[in-house]
Amino acid sequence: MLEVLVTGGAGFIGSNYVHHALATHDGWHVTTLDKLTYAGRLENLRDVMDHPRHAFVRGDIADAAVAGPLVERADLVVHFAAETHVDRSIQGAGDFIRTDVFGTYILLEAARRATHLKRFIQISTDEVYGSVPEGASRETDELKPRNPYAASKAGADRLAYSFFATYGVPVCITRASNNYGPQQFPEKVIPLFITNAIDSQPLPLYGDGLNVRDWLHVLDHCRAIDVVIERGVDGEVYNIGGGNEVKNVDLTHRILELVDRPSSLIARVPDRPGHDRRYALDTAKMRALGWAPQADFTDGLRETAEWYGANEWWWRPIKQSDAAFQAYYAAQYGERLRQS
Repeated sequence: MLEVLVTGGAGFIGSNYVHHALATHDGWHVTTLDKLTYAGRLENLRDVMDHPRHAFVRGDIADAAVAGPLVERADLVVHFAAETHVDRSIQGAGDFIRTDVFGTYILLEAARRATHLKRFIQISTDEVYGSVPEGASRETDELKPRNPYAASKAGADRLAYSFFATYGVPVCITRASNNYGPQQFPEKVIPLFITNAIDSQPLPLYGDGLNVRDWLHVLDHCRAIDVVIERGVDGEVYNIGGGNEVKNVDLTHRILELVDRPSSLIARVPDRPGHDRRYALDTAKMRALGWAPQADFTDGLRETAEWYGANEWWWRPIKQSDAAFQAYYAAQYGERLRQS
């Protein structure tokens, strides 16, 4: 039985990967390590909490006493755990540096001591490349992060590589485009706009809405990680993109159509600082390994909207009863909405 450690496995991408791993790898025992901060939720794992090949550990990746032994006994580490929201990083960068950089360092130090670690997958992001006005970012391009979140991920990304180059830790790094799908915390744009639309609340669209993002279904991301585990080369970086470049304003209109709400709900609000205009990834390297995205974006977005419509139990308590979320939303959008 292969021992697999998934950090941040109660979050959006991590929990989808835990479900995917248990469903597709009969020979894996998966341990989920998660601090259960606001976006890490046991509700995301309720279907596998009693699975015979799954164990859950509540803990902080920055706590060496908890994280270290889990890494040392693992055959594979898939490291999702991170603070991830750009808007929150602009409000305060400290937690991002502590978790994304220092927490990754703690895991890598333990990986140096691991005696049978086959692969350490460092989950990075396309945001490390910064804004891409034309063309597509390749793995060898310069990193130009333009917000604290992206900078913290770039720091962890390069720290992971340094542990490969210096100590021989079997690291592979993945840089994915924007993920979407079920169980994404409703601070991110797609679940925020879907749930606001369901409730006929304003959809706060930044600036002119012409910023472009490439959308990747979370299950395509999970499948790509498996390909990197199986066929990747230690020390290499792999871009994982969905090939679905969409302007934010067009995405907003598509969501409103799916939820059957009027375009009058769009509230154009002042832009956020350092808002990257466009991201795009060259995925030739992943395709050479035999991976390509399978999800059609139109179908995937519709299925995502349907999931939020059918699972109000999951998101409504966050938006209506969680004081921390309400405080964040007021701080991020309150004044902006008043100016719209």
